[in-house]
Amino acid sequence: MKRIQLFLIILFSLSALPILAQNTEIRFVPEPYSVGVLEQGDVRHIVLKGANTTSNTIVLESVMSQNTGASNFKYPSLIKPNETISIEFDLNTAFMEGEFNHNIILVDTSGAYYKTTVTGEVQSPVFFSEKMFDAGYYKAGETREWTFYAWSPDKKNRPDLALDSDAKKSFSVSYKSVMLNIDKLDEIKEGGTVPALKITLKTNGIPREGIALKQKSLRHIVAFKSKVNPKATPEILIVGYWK
Repeated sequence: MKRIQLFLIILFSLSALPILAQNTEIRFVPEPYSVGVLEQGDVRHIVLKGANTTSNTIVLESVMSQNTGASNFKYPSLIKPNETISIEFDLNTAFMEGEFNHNIILVDTSGAYYKTTVTGEVQSPVFFSEKMFDAGYYKAGETREWTFYAWSPDKKNRPDLALDSDAKKSFSVSYKSVMLNIDKLDEIKEGGTVPALKITLKTNGIPREGIALKQKSLRHIVAFKSKVNPKATPEILIVGYWK
């Protein structure tokens, strides 16, 4: 849940940016910058190359990302006319999955901002037959149970999964080894050729704490871990409304 809170804080802090003037005086090449396909859990050090294309000195106040996963930004405070620059940061994909399009925002001391984009795809070590589950109108302490399937992208090795330490506080899980037919992802059936896990996830009490105390909607992430891919964090999302 900390990741959701962090994302909302970042989103709120950046919500005022559209009322400022976006400039194209700092130009980056290539634009967008593609990192290609990364395995979930990879940490990639990214260096963006750009230049001040004006005759004015630009004084940077901050550099940030509009998405989670980026940290340790390094950037020059002063960019002289026609000077080239490097923006460096680390991209941690532990909590990312699928295609992404990250906006990197540079803000100068006048309030103007400059934007460049980093794109790519993060491949999770496991596919889930469902990623989002509806708890309906939920009262803390009520029992809920969901059943779904998990398999590896290579369709050859059965995934090894366990709840992470935070999820264990509120959830229990049981696994059954099965073979799946996944020719049609909207009609997954047992009895095929793909080794998989049939997962039953159960809770007797999703916690209502922190930001959840002030909102009616329920948004709770349940993370798993894998011995084969220890840096990855395959996740599902439980949604609903608090009674």
